[in-house]
Amino acid sequence: MSAFSEAALEKKLSELSNSQQSVQTLSLWLIHHRKHSRPIVTVWERELRKAKPNRKLTFLYLANDVIQNSKRKGPEFTKDFAPVIVEAFKHVSSETDESCKKHLGRVLSIWEERSVYENDVLEQLKQALYGDKKPRKRTYEQIKVDENENCSSLGSPSEPPQTLDLVRALQDLENAASGDAAVRQRIASLPVEVQEVSLLDKITDKESGERLSKMVEDACMLLADYNGRLAAEIDDRKQLTRMLADFLRCQKEALAEKEHKLEVPSVAGVGHGRIF
Repeated sequence: MSAFSEAALEKKLSELSNSQQSVQTLSLWLIHHRKHSRPIVTVWERELRKAKPNRKLTFLYLANDVIQNSKRKGPEFTKDFAPVIVEAFKHVSSETDESCKKHLGRVLSIWEERSVYENDVLEQLKQALYGDKKPRKRTYEQIKVDENENCSSLGSPSEPPQTLDLVRALQDLENAASGDAAVRQRIASLPVEVQEVSLLDKITDKESGERLSKMVEDACMLLADYNGRLAAEIDDRKQLTRMLADFLRCQKEALAEKEHKLEVPSVAGVGHGRIF
């Protein structure tokens, strides 16, 4: 991976897209350079405020990925993002539309469920996002369901998704980790030195030890990134299952209502019609 510099980070942030691969690739680079977490957060916040409104949400997706996936290596990013993340939420919320706020709410609900931050920070984030109109405390599943639009006027305990939501969810899974043949091949092709503990006995000098250490670190980063993507895919598939169940229930209810209307003749029609 390339060396860290603020100029390099600025360039990478300017090239950041909202694709999962783009976010995860830059996240991995930042985690690799976690010893520079403070200047990284400083540059991230500065570039976030300079970014166009349609790119600001992607910056928070990047922060989310870095914060969650760096915790296993150390608390640097969780700690250094804490002083700026509330204002970042407030800034993005004020400059984007309601759809973006729903996505921010999803990120916040995940952080709350996984205890990414202490309660006082989570409360500040809620205030930044919702103001005085804080939603009542709900489960993560309820929040996810509420993000979807109603597909009919029929009342139901949870709002089913629109067809477009399902199509997008299915398209997202096309690029899921389990289907990433290139990464699976890279994992399968890892050098035997990083897999066999017994080969440690063959290390005879500092140079070969450092070389093996670098190989192991690269392999660990690759596996950690892939495991994180797999975990995210599992969450996405669970959510899609709920969405499909709600959508199917909605369609069955709509069909039943239509069939009922066809089966029950109009009173006016019976009264004025003639029977031969």
